[in-house]
Order: sequence, then C-alpha cells, then structure tokens
Amino acid sequence: MNGADAAWVAVASALVLFMTLPGLALFYGGLVRARNFLSVLAQCLAIACLMSLLWLAAGYSIAFGDEGGALWGGLGKAFMLGVGPDALRGTIPEILFFLFQMTFAIITPALIVGAWVERARFGFVLLFSSAWMLLCYAPVAHWIWGGGWLARMGTVDFAGGIVVHETAGLAALVLAAMLGPRRDGARPPHAPAMTMIGGAMLWVGWFGFNGGSQLAADGGAAMAMTVTHLSASAGALSWAAYERVRYGKASLIGLATGAIAGLATITPAAGEAGPLEAVLLGAVAGVLCQLCVVWVRTGLRIDDSLDVFAVHGVGGVFGTIMLAALGHADPAAQLTALAAVGAFVVAVTWALARLCALIVPMRVSAEDETEGLDYASHGERAYDIVS
Repeated sequence: MNGADAAWVAVASALVLFMTLPGLALFYGGLVRARNFLSVLAQCLAIACLMSLLWLAAGYSIAFGDEGGALWGGLGKAFMLGVGPDALRGTIPEILFFLFQMTFAIITPALIVGAWVERARFGFVLLFSSAWMLLCYAPVAHWIWGGGWLARMGTVDFAGGIVVHETAGLAALVLAAMLGPRRDGARPPHAPAMTMIGGAMLWVGWFGFNGGSQLAADGGAAMAMTVTHLSASAGALSWAAYERVRYGKASLIGLATGAIAGLATITPAAGEAGPLEAVLLGAVAGVLCQLCVVWVRTGLRIDDSLDVFAVHGVGGVFGTIMLAALGHADPAAQLTALAAVGAFVVAVTWALARLCALIVPMRVSAEDETEGLDYASHGERAYDIVS
C-alpha cells in the first residue's frame, strides 16, 4: 500500500460525494419552481443512501468482481464478504476503492433526477434508480473499468464520459420522453443564486472525480485536476459569450451550466489531454451543449427539464470522441463503446421504466403536480410563500 495514494483517494471520495450532497441537489434545486425544491433535495438524498446500500449488496461485485468475464464481474464480492482492510487494489486498500467507486454509483443515477423533476413519483424514483444502477450502470462500469469487453478492445474513459455521463444522459432523455412534458410548461428557475452555489460545489468536487480517478497521488492526478479546471473555465465563458451574442445578455445560469458542460466534456479525457486541449474541449462544449439544449426542447420537443442529456450526455460523448480525434485513443474502440453502451442504456432504461411503472406509476396526479411535490409527496414546504 502507498500511504500517499490512499490518503488522496480518501479525500477524493469525500469530494465526489460532495458533488451529489449538496452540490447536485442545490444545482438542480435552484432550477425548479419553489414548490418543488424540497422534492429535488429529497430525491438526491434518498438516492445517495439507497445506492450506497445496493453498491455494497451487489453493485460493486457486478462492476469490479473477479469471478465474471467480459460482461459482468459476478457476485463473488457481494456485501464485500472476505474483503478485509489489508486487501489491496493496486496501491490502495480495496475497501477504499469500493468507497471511491460507490460515490460514482451515487451521482450517476442522481444526475437523472434532472429529467423528471416536478412530475415523477418519489416511489418510482427510488425503485427505478435501484434497478437501473444494478442492471445498467454496474454492467457498463464493468465493461470499461472492470476489465470487461470494451476495456479489452482498448476503450479509453478516464473518469466517466461513457460510464457516467453518456449513461445518465441517455437514460434521462428516454425517461423524459416517456413521462411527457410538465403540465404547465417550463418556468424560470426559482433560485439562480442557489444553482450557482451548487454548480460551484460540483466544480470543486470534480477535482476528486477526475483527479481521484488516477488512483494515485502523482503528476497524473495533478494534470487531471488542472485540465478539469481549465475546461470548466472555458466552457463557462464560451456558453456566456454565445448567450450574449444570441440573446443579448449573459446569464448566471448560463455561466454555471457552461462550466458543467466543460467539466462533463473533459471527464473522459482528463487522463490524456493537456492544458491547451482542455481549453479547446471546454470552449467547444459551451457552445455545442447550448445548441443541443435548444434542439432537445424545440426539435425533439422533449421536456428533459434540467437538460441532463444536452449537458451531461452530449458533453461526455463529445469528450470521448475528441480523445480519438486528438490522437489519444483508437477511434474504432471509442465509437464502438459509444454505440454499444448507447443502445444498451436506451433498451434497458425503457424496459426498466415500463416494469417499475407496473409497481409504482411514473407520474404524480395532475392535482399533486399543481400543488407541488414538496407538499404532495413529502408534506413540507421550503418557503412560507411558494411560486
């Protein structure tokens, strides 16, 4: 064991959890109506707790177990039985690697929350997220990070452009299409300042997300953190600049969302890209993802409420492709992985949503949607006066 490596991955694990709680919760919460704010926080918190237990029960073993083959890792490490504090994964304790990867298994289904806010039943959210993490996320993690068939083909995905962002983005698009639009349409965010604060927390946490994926306290981790920051900076400014040209004003929400687009885009490439390449990726992502937001809303007419697909999905896919375009990965391996994972995620998401809906309906009633999910689902209100 290397003590420095273990200390850094322990810190990185805390940073990645910080991305979901409270980062993503506040980022998403600020974007919805005031009467649905607490419901977003409740979903993020409950998903974090539930995914943690399911990752222990089977998720980690499916993704990183030693008994499977090209498609899954088996159940030999279910409940981490037989894995003591002295067992190693590389230069760090395996139980620490389990913890670090658990935080990824938390944030990936939590990202999907942005697709169904203000209209999905709480019970459906928990049931679907549980099945999706075990049967969709964990197998894909094995294919690419656990020594599965895409890893053997040479696919490069440093910190989750495919495993996290493509999977969550495509699942969000499918679910948003299945749910249908919000009954009274989209409204302006109720708390842009809160969204900026949550976005800043995501940005800080992303140092652990990408830098921690090096699994070592070395120059590679330092470079991953540096290019992460540069891509986010370029993404924020390019989004705002394009917004200023197109609409006449650069918004705070645009700056925050552009930073997230830059972060999602650099995620698969953080282990390979240099500083100038990171600036290029972020700058293009700030415009590309913004164009995709418009395309999903007006072209596809899908109410992906908080633009999960356009920002995370498109960003992750773009970064994965650019790895090959910049000469850091085999183009065939990258495209094969994107296509195979994409088809798998769409099919499994649709099937699981249909099956879960037989147990718990996907959508709340019209009355509850009008009332707001804070009170209808949780019996609470965030503010004395709601809008």
